[in-house]
Amino acid sequence: MGQTPDYVLDRPSVDDVDQFFAVDSDPRVWTHLPSGRLTDEEEAEAILVRLVSQWELDGIGPWMVREAPGGDILGHCGCSLRGVAGPGASRGTPGAFWNLGYRFRPEAQGRGLATAVSRDAIAAAGDVDPDLPVVAYLLEVNTASAVVARKLGLELVHRAPDVGNPDPAAIRLVFADRELTADQLDATLA
Repeated sequence: MGQTPDYVLDRPSVDDVDQFFAVDSDPRVWTHLPSGRLTDEEEAEAILVRLVSQWELDGIGPWMVREAPGGDILGHCGCSLRGVAGPGASRGTPGAFWNLGYRFRPEAQGRGLATAVSRDAIAAAGDVDPDLPVVAYLLEVNTASAVVARKLGLELVHRAPDVGNPDPAAIRLVFADRELTADQLDATLA
């Protein structure tokens, strides 16, 4: 767990379900991808169970970002192992990468939290396995997320239609901290 005067980073817990659901069901959080919004608390609980497991198996995952001290969840942010068969799978898989993700309540946006916590997440991913690239993939219309990715030093490595998106005009951007292999790029597009 990390702490600054503004926020506290906690590993996820199923006890967070109400506040996690409040963030991920808020339509204002999902203006760029309305179909991603959670619609029932059971789904939120299942995601939290997966996140808890991820921390246990991979040694890292997204943090719950809380207002300090011990306040409400402002959002979640961190790196997750992707491009592998499942949690705990070998990081030596050809398509493996760290997926950097950040999502915050609208009231917490614009405070620099995504950038600050993402820096901690990238450092933590490097401590676990520095050989894997850090990737942030997002929709082109989500310009605020692209600004964060660029502030973190990630470079745009791919731009193409977002296959499978309910919006056929959606464009996916893939940012990374280094060149990706074909397997890693394919895994970001899956």
